[in-house]
Amino acid sequence: MSTLQLFYGALITPVSLTEYRALPHALLAVSRNTGDIAWLEDDVPAGALQDVLARHGVLAEEVDILELKLGEFLMPGFIDTHIHAPQVPNIGSGQQYELLDWLEHVTFPMEARFSDPDFARLAYTSVIKRTIDYGSTTCCYYGTLHLEGTKVLADVIHKYGQRAFVGKCNMDRNSPPYYIEPSASASLEATRSLITHIRSLPLPSPSPSSSSQRAEPLVRPILTPRFAISCSHELLAGLGAIAAADPTLHIQTHISENESEIAFTKELFPPESLPEPPVPLPSHSGINGAGKGGENGHARGKGKGRGKGTYAGVYDAFGLLRENTVLAHAVHLEEEEVEIIKARGAGISHCPTSNFNLRSGCARIGMLLDRGIKVSLGTDVSGGFSPSILAAVQHASMCSKVVAMEAHAAGRTPPPNTRFTDRQLPVATLLYLATQGGADVCALGTRTGALAPGRAFDALVVSVRSEAGNPATWGVDMDLELGVRDGGKPEEVELESFLERFLFCGDDRNVRRVYVQGRFIGGKEFGV
Repeated sequence: MSTLQLFYGALITPVSLTEYRALPHALLAVSRNTGDIAWLEDDVPAGALQDVLARHGVLAEEVDILELKLGEFLMPGFIDTHIHAPQVPNIGSGQQYELLDWLEHVTFPMEARFSDPDFARLAYTSVIKRTIDYGSTTCCYYGTLHLEGTKVLADVIHKYGQRAFVGKCNMDRNSPPYYIEPSASASLEATRSLITHIRSLPLPSPSPSSSSQRAEPLVRPILTPRFAISCSHELLAGLGAIAAADPTLHIQTHISENESEIAFTKELFPPESLPEPPVPLPSHSGINGAGKGGENGHARGKGKGRGKGTYAGVYDAFGLLRENTVLAHAVHLEEEEVEIIKARGAGISHCPTSNFNLRSGCARIGMLLDRGIKVSLGTDVSGGFSPSILAAVQHASMCSKVVAMEAHAAGRTPPPNTRFTDRQLPVATLLYLATQGGADVCALGTRTGALAPGRAFDALVVSVRSEAGNPATWGVDMDLELGVRDGGKPEEVELESFLERFLFCGDDRNVRRVYVQGRFIGGKEFGV
């Protein structure tokens, strides 16, 4: 068998927040030994296929070639940077609540059931299969506060071959008596045990036919203080110490999701109770005074000096904001918080489905992008009612339109020298946030998120043909049958329309194949 697997046909991959490549006749080769993309030819007419293969030293009869039909295309896998795995059984429940009441009445009772490892294994097996089949090749998972149950989550993900970050929630206060950790020290000890467990998982081979092993794991640990409200000063300090001892360890938490949450956080962490950040903020960040407003659009609020008195300032005081920190929501950021997050290089997981559903508000994502902050998308199940990043894409588009309409109604025009502030997000930006943006936020920006030589082959084969079986997607083949296909339209433009149909009308039925590190692990054709 050849050491390469080839894909021939349409390919879409992001380039930047404003540009993506649409290649109707691409030829992409994946190494079976490494699971990385070996090479990519942008434009290979059918008549030139044999010659191009020969140039790469490949004989057509000795290699597997997956040839895509009209209406099918290859694209990077989705990256879901914020999802609560134990909340998936609650999808669609608790629509009447806002955040804090929703946690009390819906979320905590379900999460408490994951103290039973057998329950956890059964539930998590269904959860992981679902997220894979929806096209999420990488996920940042919150588990529960239970060590054994979260070990099970990591084991299940490892078994099914998804790329993931897995964290045990840290919660030693402001949680119900039946769902709280006994002390900060117990929480920290369990966290260290989980890190050890995840890092001891075997490194899987890219395919059963290869005996080589990758140097990098697919499943990694991530520190997960649930949110500041659930963590004592002692617990946050301990997590900060764990983080300081291991710069490669990722961190995830919530920030500024709900106004009541923000007020409670400030009450729990008055400025005088906070230590100085272990690493001083850069002097050029504009944080020591009143903060910067202006040219790139104002965030809410005014600076308070070195970030103390803000939600972001709490995390920063304990050394939990850095380049591999994933901050979910960021709906109500103050100006000084925007500056802190930018200075620390942390990233945002935009969760618009949840923010609409729990009435949290609309994050000003365009402003954050113009300020140079990394942004990605999260489903935030089960605050969000879908495990699909496609839903997040659709609601991110709607959210940006709401922000633009609110700005217009208030008489604001987009600030000069900006591209995204108070404007609708274009398709290229939405694609980027769902793929490369997620990789950037997860500090995987050179490994995944786009289809290019040297990167991991984390990819989807997508179909917008009628045979996909999704009645919401108008099949490309129907255009041919009805004689309405515009034969004069450039193929690149037609391919762009296929992408838009998928992003706004697609679901798991349109995801035919899912690959992670070169392995075929899911999609509608998996196991068929």
